[in-house]
Amino acid sequence: MRTTRLSLTDLLALGLVGLRVRRARAALSALGISIGIATMVVVMGIPAASEQALMRDLAKLGTNLLQASALPDQQPPAAFDEHASEMARRIGPVTDAAAVANTRSTIARNDRADNSAATTVLAAQPRLLDLLDGHVRSGRWLDAPTARFPAVVLGAEAAGRLGIETPAGGPQLFIGRRWFTVTGILDPVPLAPEIDRAALVGWPTAQRELGFDGRPTVVYMRCDEPAVEAVREVLPATVMPGRAGLVRVTRPSDALAAKRTTETTFSALFLGLAGVALLVGGIGVANTMVISVLERRREIGLRRALGAHRGQIRAQFLAESVALSLLGGVVGTLLGVAATVGYAAHQDWPPVIPPAALGAGIGGALLVGVVAGVYPSMRAARLTPTEALAST
Repeated sequence: MRTTRLSLTDLLALGLVGLRVRRARAALSALGISIGIATMVVVMGIPAASEQALMRDLAKLGTNLLQASALPDQQPPAAFDEHASEMARRIGPVTDAAAVANTRSTIARNDRADNSAATTVLAAQPRLLDLLDGHVRSGRWLDAPTARFPAVVLGAEAAGRLGIETPAGGPQLFIGRRWFTVTGILDPVPLAPEIDRAALVGWPTAQRELGFDGRPTVVYMRCDEPAVEAVREVLPATVMPGRAGLVRVTRPSDALAAKRTTETTFSALFLGLAGVALLVGGIGVANTMVISVLERRREIGLRRALGAHRGQIRAQFLAESVALSLLGGVVGTLLGVAATVGYAAHQDWPPVIPPAALGAGIGGALLVGVVAGVYPSMRAARLTPTEALAST
C-alpha cells in the first residue's frame, strides 16, 4: 500500500480537531499555560520596570559625574587652562563639561559689610546648571543675555545667609566694587553642595568687573558610564597638560558600583523566575496531553484501522500540543503585558517590557508545546489498532 502524506494544512486542521471538539477542556488547558506565560512576562517585566526606576534614581546621584580641581597650597598656584572645559569635552566618552572659578571677591548686602567668609563668589559657565541637574527655585539662571550683565544667582544656602528670599523686586548685592542684581535663587544641588554656598556670576561679567583671569578652578563633566574609570585616568593630563600630578579628580560615585551590582542581581532574578514559570506551564500542558491520549484511545484505534500510520498519529498529537501551547502563550503574553504596564503605572515606574519577555512568551510557549507533546504523541503512536479499539 502506498503511504498517504498529510500536508501542513491538513496536519494543522487535524491537530485542531481536539481543540474544537473539546472547547471547555481546551480553554482550561490553555488557561494553565496562559498563567505560566503571563507569570513569566510579569516576573520579567515588573523587575525590569523596577530596575529602570532604580537606575533613574541612582543616576541622579551622579554615577557618571566627575569633578577635577587643582590641588591647593601649590607654589606657584596651579591653574587650569582657560579652555579647560572645552578640552575636557573633546575626550571621546565625555558628553558635557562646564567650569566654575573662584573670583575671590567680597560680597555683602551693602558697601559697608563683608560676607565673603560665608559665601564664595564663583564665575560660572551657562552649561553648569543642566550638567549638575540643578533647578532654579525662583527667577532665572545665568543664560547668554544675563551672563553679560552684573547679575548674580544665589545658591540655596547663600540666599538664606544673605537674607534674600526672592529675586522679585531686583534686590542688589555689593560684589567686589560694584552692585549686582539678584536674578535667581537655586534649589539645593545634591551633586555639588559647594554650589549651595556660592553666589554665581556670569563668566564674561566676572572678567570685566571682578578682575577674573578666565582660568577655571573646578571643571565638572559627564561621561558615558562604562568609561568613567578610563576618563578619570586621562582627565588630569587633558585639563592641565604637563602638570597632571597637580590635578585632583573625584573617584566615581559609590552609586555607580551599587548600580552595576543591582543590574547583575536583577538579571539573575529574571532568569530564575522565568524558568520556574515555564516549568509550571510545561507540566500542565504535558499532563493535559497525556490525559487526552488516554481518553481518545478509541479514536486513535479507528484512525489506525483506517490506514493512518504511526507518524501521522504522532504528528497529530504533537500539533495539538503546540497549538494548545501557542494559544495559551499569546493570551498569557497579552495578560502579562497588561499586568506589567498597570502595576508600573500604579508605582509611578517607567513601563518597561523587555523584548526578551515578549519573545520568551511566544517562543517559550512553542518550546513547551513541543517538549510537552513529545511523550503523549509517542505514546499514542505506539498503540496498535486492536489494542486501541479494545479499550473501554
